[in-house]
Amino acid sequence: MCAVVGIFGNTDAAKLAVAALFQMQHRGHESSGITSSGEGSDGKMVTVKDGGFVRDIFDKERMLLLKGDMAIGHNRYSTAGSESLFDAQPIQARCNFGDISIVHNGNLINKDEVRNQLIEDGSIFQTNMDTENVIHLIAKSKQVRLRDKIKDALDVIKGAYSFIIQSNDKQYVIRDKHGIRPLSIGKIKSGGWVIASETCCFDLLDAEFVRDVRPGEMLVFTKDVIEPESIQLYEPDFHPCAFEFVYLARPDSDIAGVNVYQCRETMGRKLALANPVDADMVVPVPDSGVAAALGYARESGVPFELGIIRNHYVGRTFIEPSQAIRDMKVKMKLSPQRSLIKGKKLVVIDDSLVRGTTSKRIVKMLKDAGAAEVHFRVAAPEIKFPDVYGIDTPTKEELISANMTKDEVCAFLEADSLEYLSIEDLVDSIGCSENYSLVSFDGNYFVK
Repeated sequence: MCAVVGIFGNTDAAKLAVAALFQMQHRGHESSGITSSGEGSDGKMVTVKDGGFVRDIFDKERMLLLKGDMAIGHNRYSTAGSESLFDAQPIQARCNFGDISIVHNGNLINKDEVRNQLIEDGSIFQTNMDTENVIHLIAKSKQVRLRDKIKDALDVIKGAYSFIIQSNDKQYVIRDKHGIRPLSIGKIKSGGWVIASETCCFDLLDAEFVRDVRPGEMLVFTKDVIEPESIQLYEPDFHPCAFEFVYLARPDSDIAGVNVYQCRETMGRKLALANPVDADMVVPVPDSGVAAALGYARESGVPFELGIIRNHYVGRTFIEPSQAIRDMKVKMKLSPQRSLIKGKKLVVIDDSLVRGTTSKRIVKMLKDAGAAEVHFRVAAPEIKFPDVYGIDTPTKEELISANMTKDEVCAFLEADSLEYLSIEDLVDSIGCSENYSLVSFDGNYFVK
């Protein structure tokens, strides 16, 4: 669930891109990168990228390299490709029509088929990423204008994508016709535009939200043109990803006109109404379970307590690339409040239950700390199907609910009870009429 950002028409483009990526660090922390170009760049397109956190990559020396009034940036969370630095973005390439650079949030489901055909036709690949397919398709197009070359490439690929493509003087912003991954436009008060995966970065950039990029739309940002050109490439068939509301987005972001925090609080309320339990306190799994736990506590009347303390210097465990690292980081990340929970009956609220490993450790941790009972409540439906559109659950073998009944999962967790939010309550909690992508929960693979 990578983060992408584009800054256009601001002399501090690279600095603003860094700030935006910092605000969206939760969407991936394996690597980060920025490409700059445009006015003030001496005609050069420069890309800086490295492994690790935004704060550690863009030091003073590297920032001096990033000149110009245009920049695109990326935080990586690997779903396609590997965690190698070779697979960090942006991807910059020199073509016969000039330099271009691309960032991508999403996952292309026909990537292997497209890549194999490109290799047969003579293309040479430098990375394992599906995103590189797009570079080759653009380069091979016989069209004259870059926008038309991009359209040729888009006609070949299938899947979820939010692309920002930068040349030496333009930016092209494209969202797939299903609008699976979020992408929003803001107007920067000091001048220029920002396009970002989440609106949570707009306040830091002193930018005003304008609108979401429409499904199937291409925006073309051009120097000396006040408003971007909008081209509707494909008929919209909107399926925004419900898992953004469950876990991935920051609570202070708005997606498809819905505030994520308020949505999660409502999920907790509905969970309490459908699945009450006699308990002494409601305990969130921090941080992504906090809003739902508050909703559960308010609806049930059971006191809310921070029975688990999080070490904020440890990254998100779900998006770590290996199970061994996930297991170790759970211990480093979460600690029980022993004096608070000893002898108490707890309702533990988490945002989702994917593999079950983290949840099992949490239940054991709380019981070892003296909790009398641990009732596990999940503010999402059972995750039974792999999401091939950009979430790291590639096989059913990794999904505990795809292989066990609810009672079996409860026994595996060693919890006193286990309940989930229903799909109907999830959709009601999000609260608008869109046809959401619920693929993790219902197995509806609508992209063919």
